[in-house]
Amino acid sequence: MDFVLQIYPALLRGALVTVLLTVMSGAAALAVGFAVGLARLIPSRWVSVPLTIYVEVFRNTSSLVQIFYFFFVLPLVGIRFEAFTTGCAVLALNFGAYLSEVVRSAILSVDKGQYHAAVALNMPVLLRYRRIIIPQAIPVMLPAFGNYALEMLKATSLVSLITITELTFSGAQLVQFYGHPTEIYLSIFVIYLILAIPFIVLNRNLEKRAGGKWKTRVPTT
Repeated sequence: MDFVLQIYPALLRGALVTVLLTVMSGAAALAVGFAVGLARLIPSRWVSVPLTIYVEVFRNTSSLVQIFYFFFVLPLVGIRFEAFTTGCAVLALNFGAYLSEVVRSAILSVDKGQYHAAVALNMPVLLRYRRIIIPQAIPVMLPAFGNYALEMLKATSLVSLITITELTFSGAQLVQFYGHPTEIYLSIFVIYLILAIPFIVLNRNLEKRAGGKWKTRVPTT
């Protein structure tokens, strides 16, 4: 027990970096997901084709390879970022690709009658999406958003390979210095579980809220 108390300050510092990575990458991924998901609905190949290529590249290649490419290969052509920035950017682009598909499919799942009713009311396009389409699509998006938030929390461990001292890297350093892998990795396991709980609770609360307040529809009669 004394050993566990001794290592916890270092693990908690690593956990703080993990939380920062998750929050910052998650916010950026959400922005990318909405922007790309909505843009792919624009009926223009000049817009949809490049964005589709981006989505398929990031969805169908290894996250680890993407991190290595951004951190080790791009500097060879003069594009250099700090390790933390690289980790955030790759996670945001990777999960943004997945979230864009969630956004696009959720919007397409909204009843066509709602869209036609908004057109009949002569709503501008932006107002149509902001007041009618997106509020009805959000409840469909939330379960997937919650799952991807948890996946992003776990995926932050990948950035340990580019020298970011997050939770997993902190644990690996402690194992090299002290030994005791059982106690250290069990502690990491517990901390990841504790970090996941707020995401689970927040997503469930948002889903409950979405079931009521956000389900506002335009009459189709």
